Amino acid sequence: MKYLANVLLILCLLAASCEAQGLLGSRAPATISPRRTAGRRDPNEKVFNVLQYGAKPGGKKDSALSFIRAWRAACNYRGPARLLIPSGTFLIGATIFQGPCLGPVPIKVQIAGTLKAVTDPSMYEEDFWISFENINGLLVTGTGTVDGQGNAVWKYSSGDARLPSSIKFNHVVNGILRQITSVNPMGFHISIVLSQNIRAKNLHITSPATSPNTDGIHISQSSQVKVSRSVISTGDDCIAMIQGSTDISIKKVTCGPGHGFSIGSLGKYPDEKDVRGVVVTNCTLRNADNGVRIKTWGGSAPSQASNILFEDIIMDNVKNPIIIDQAYGSKSSPSRVKISDVRYINIRGTSASEVGVDLQCSKAVPCENLYFSNINLKYSGQRKLPFSSTCTNAKVNYVGNQFPPPCR
Repeated sequence: MKYLANVLLILCLLAASCEAQGLLGSRAPATISPRRTAGRRDPNEKVFNVLQYGAKPGGKKDSALSFIRAWRAACNYRGPARLLIPSGTFLIGATIFQGPCLGPVPIKVQIAGTLKAVTDPSMYEEDFWISFENINGLLVTGTGTVDGQGNAVWKYSSGDARLPSSIKFNHVVNGILRQITSVNPMGFHISIVLSQNIRAKNLHITSPATSPNTDGIHISQSSQVKVSRSVISTGDDCIAMIQGSTDISIKKVTCGPGHGFSIGSLGKYPDEKDVRGVVVTNCTLRNADNGVRIKTWGGSAPSQASNILFEDIIMDNVKNPIIIDQAYGSKSSPSRVKISDVRYINIRGTSASEVGVDLQCSKAVPCENLYFSNINLKYSGQRKLPFSSTCTNAKVNYVGNQFPPPCR
């Protein structure tokens, strides 16, 4: 037995030695969980640091051209590439990061420092400060801050004179924006236009409640956009979904102050595209002017907003928790935006106004298939008035608890 044990020991040692030297042939690699590799950097990845292209920290000198030079080098590199904006404060004017890029996707942009916008409005010929354009496969991430310094230019905001958005995704496919902080934009914080399959998550977006036209995330003519696990405090809509927004998901987002989660405004311009497939779930609104809102212009051209779900929403002292306003902007003639198949499920909390549900639909195209299930709102205001719902030109179905009482 002792002899047999020694033989087995020698054979095991020889096998181990051969395997270590590759003499037993190759083995299939061990399977590694994507969760374990998600945070690992590709050893073949090349880092393009903006400092190496002339960017100057300190926030005094406009480094936009250095950023663009670094981006072009990264975008034209045929291997894995990362554009690095390191710690420090960088002043930049209008900046376009333009594709298509030559390397494997995604190209990465890491923002570790603070970006501050040039505050002279005449320096911006278009509606953005930082734009990512014509890119398939993009990751913008980091722990940095994008500061639009909007307090210096908000006095110029009026009507259709739109000030620049801080970050714009324009014609981006398969894009991710995460962990970025956006403060005090001149216009919108983030604009997503003509893009597809975009993920925005773990964002912190903030500007004063009095800041004009500072939508948190503004989505237009885009599909498959998902926004999650973010906090938005701003002076306009926390998230606005306007014409051509389809297959949109908003989940676990906190809004307030701000004007809530808005579909619209719709119908302001001719030939607008329909909005459909919007889901807003597990969200909280605090001290917001509106909760979940659909707004369309009077006198609009025909279009539609349909297949919309608002579910598991908490309202905390919200002025207009549930509202449809089809006379937004103009009451001269009825809106022709058709609203249908909208579901409100498990919405609870407190209303700062005595009207908790306000449905003002168009007499030209009344709202159809509105569905309310388990609405539990309480009036938190100071006036001792009945808490109520109002409905005009709306066909509503009710299931479960309804407070305020439903329209009859």
